[in-house]
Amino acid sequence: MVHPPDVRLDGAPAPVAPHPLDNAAWAALTGPHAHLAERVGRAARYPSDVAVFAALADPADPAAWADLHRLVGPATDVAVPGADAVPEGWQTSGGVPGVQLVDTALRAEPDPEAVALGPADVPEILDLIARTRPGPFLPRTVLLGTYLGIRHRGRLIALAGERLRLPGWTEISAVCTDPGHRGRGLATRLVRAVAAGIRERGDTPFLHAAASNTHAIGLYESLGFTLRRRTTFLEVRTPGTAHAPEAL
Repeated sequence: MVHPPDVRLDGAPAPVAPHPLDNAAWAALTGPHAHLAERVGRAARYPSDVAVFAALADPADPAAWADLHRLVGPATDVAVPGADAVPEGWQTSGGVPGVQLVDTALRAEPDPEAVALGPADVPEILDLIARTRPGPFLPRTVLLGTYLGIRHRGRLIALAGERLRLPGWTEISAVCTDPGHRGRGLATRLVRAVAAGIRERGDTPFLHAAASNTHAIGLYESLGFTLRRRTTFLEVRTPGTAHAPEAL
């Protein structure tokens, strides 16, 4: 006898599998970015010069937090997206409220002025990031995916690229424009160009923004992104002892 896939044999509804975007960093670190991951059991993280994120298979699982403590060591700061609370003995500097938006109607297209950026361009990228502050960008963040830029008289003036990549989805990040060149639509052009590459390989673009950045959220929504969920970017410090408690 064949049963519908969403009904158990006892007639009760089958549990719904969590959406990968609900724990995007974990889906990336155990998926397309697994080659970059440092991992212990049910915890994983990016190298500290690639990205600030760590992730847990289940943020409600005390064993996953214990694995994270073993992974990063005592008295270490790390960002854990999607976690709402920390176990006893951990500290948090509070969370930054954020939003997650997904592409539902974006017009993706290459840009003839966009140039691919790589490790040799990192000093210029870091300079632009320091002047515009779109979010964390580290010396090897360029390894996460494709980064595109626009130059003016040889100088990098706008940037956008790929950060978290998980099965079927890729995050657009580091969207920024030099203050002296804003108002020309450069960020929009680069978002469309990065999205074109993401779509070409069969993924759907998504992105995150601080909930307080209403200007950026409005721009993304006008381009065809739709709010999917609200989330928190939690910054935590591991316990200072060599071993974390195994339970909350």
